[in-house]
Amino acid sequence: MAKIEKVELLMVDLAPKVKRTDAIQSFVSQETPIVIITDSDGATGAGYSYTIGTGGSSVMRLLADHLAPRIIGQDADRIEAIWRDLEFYTHATTIGAITAIALAAIDTTLWDLRARKMGLPLWKLAGGASDRRPLYTTEGGWLHIDKQALVEDALAAREKGFTGSKVKIGKPRAAEDVERLEAMRAALGDGYEIMTDANQGFGLDEAVRRSGRLADLDLAWIEEPLAADDIDGHVRLSNSTSTPIAIGESLYSIRHFREYMQRGACSIVQVDVGRIGGITPWLKVAHAAEAYNIPICPHFLMELHVSLACAVPNGKYVEYIPQLDEITGEKMKIESGMAIAPSAPGLGIDWDWQEIRRRAISDFNSVIA
Repeated sequence: MAKIEKVELLMVDLAPKVKRTDAIQSFVSQETPIVIITDSDGATGAGYSYTIGTGGSSVMRLLADHLAPRIIGQDADRIEAIWRDLEFYTHATTIGAITAIALAAIDTTLWDLRARKMGLPLWKLAGGASDRRPLYTTEGGWLHIDKQALVEDALAAREKGFTGSKVKIGKPRAAEDVERLEAMRAALGDGYEIMTDANQGFGLDEAVRRSGRLADLDLAWIEEPLAADDIDGHVRLSNSTSTPIAIGESLYSIRHFREYMQRGACSIVQVDVGRIGGITPWLKVAHAAEAYNIPICPHFLMELHVSLACAVPNGKYVEYIPQLDEITGEKMKIESGMAIAPSAPGLGIDWDWQEIRRRAISDFNSVIA
């Protein structure tokens, strides 16, 4: 039994590669908590999570003051036991984003450690359903981008073999969203997927109205049309439209996903490993979705989600938003528009530790032993 002997904490702040706007916010930075765990065999694992601009300092304090000290001396291979212990230990602050982000940083590290010691890439250790998944891109679909640029980016993505493009919706008038999407469909034809994302920007009345206006465009989905905690609204919306409704990036518990699926409130699940609390609960959501015959199209974190989408049989897409390029060496492999599962043991992320330590915000560097 190899016990956890040391936990190192770092955080880097990564600027978005392009301007990112949606119906309710701008993605101004990616605060990236990074955890390195060393066990009594001398083996190490590394994992991470993220914010979109706020909360990173709180995540780091929760890790340093509460979570990391609690796992010292524990059996590193008992990942489920550690995850449940930490969840109940932080019961007063769950279920919520700050705690889930902190839990994810530790949990992904433990999975990396286990996979490295076993000599297996994560996607095989967690199931090994496929060695590749189709890509769709979001980077050219932000809300501020004009209609012609949307079309040009989607055409370029199709030339690279991508399956689809996602466009942010939520312009002041429904006609503006419709005009942008009609231009894309006219240019791309019926063989290319168009995903849309409202980022929780609508009330139920407006979501029903706009979904009706968009029905003839054969959209792959409408993502987060309503507030994430409005399950009843999602049921009513799903019953009113033939366009699939996608949810998940803003849910923090496996039980939230269970209720969505039980009540028919969604037909696409976008569980995010950084928001749900790590790989341990992510896999539970994915397998539950399989039981409901619902595909998994994870949100963001393509460098990690490629392995998880490949691990499960209902992994359908990987979302292309590169964000770790500045702190990694070898990038996620893409062939003919397909994200290829890493072959290296562990998460398969080629961290540039020299650059990470150079960028690390000194206020949050700590070692717990």
